[in-house]
Amino acid sequence: MKFAKYTFLVAGIYGLLALLPQYFLENKIGIDTPPAITHPEFFYGFIGVAVAFQLVFLVISRDPKKYRLLILPSIVEKFSFAIPAAILFASGRIDTEMFAAGMLDAVLGLFFIACWFKVPASD
Repeated sequence: MKFAKYTFLVAGIYGLLALLPQYFLENKIGIDTPPAITHPEFFYGFIGVAVAFQLVFLVISRDPKKYRLLILPSIVEKFSFAIPAAILFASGRIDTEMFAAGMLDAVLGLFFIACWFKVPASD
């Protein structure tokens, strides 16, 4: 159970550290990786949903057995970025840095799968 607690705690903290600064980086992202963001509602909506999931990870870390069913959508959350990142990188549509971020999500997704099998179902 400790493995699951620490896995979700680290995933949640890492995710918040990676995502929260993006609320203040819309213009910089447009300059560093053109074109500029043309639909800010999608950008901020994505960040908001992703931040919400990091909070779910922190909730799971408090009691993985109680929140075991939340591990399944958490796995989907990780691979919904990792798989497209691999495909986009293979087709030359994203850079190495973004691919690495996707592969980090893949590793966390694999850890989440391990947690699913290690954490016993609630009584």
